Amino acid sequence: MNFRLIVQPTAERRLRELEESPAHARRFKAVQKCLGLLETNLRHPGLHTHKYESLQGPRGEDVFEAYAENLTPGAYRVFWHYGPGKGQITILAITPHP
Repeated sequence: MNFRLIVQPTAERRLRELEESPAHARRFKAVQKCLGLLETNLRHPGLHTHKYESLQGPRGEDVFEAYAENLTPGAYRVFWHYGPGKGQITILAITPHP
């Protein structure tokens, strides 16, 4: 099943910052790939998608973490939840691993 991504403003700002920084070109590419896989294949093994226990969405939704990078200092992660509508995923944050 394909999903439509809804990117929250804070995640959109981070994505723009990565895109505009030549020093982060590789990281931006990794995040783009992660977002593309979230749209088309949530079960892709490279995403290492799992429920993130210490966060909830604005309406109590389960929040999930997907890896944009792995085995990299400050590896970036994408935090998301299902919804608000059917076939939609809301991207809450794009951030270095906490």
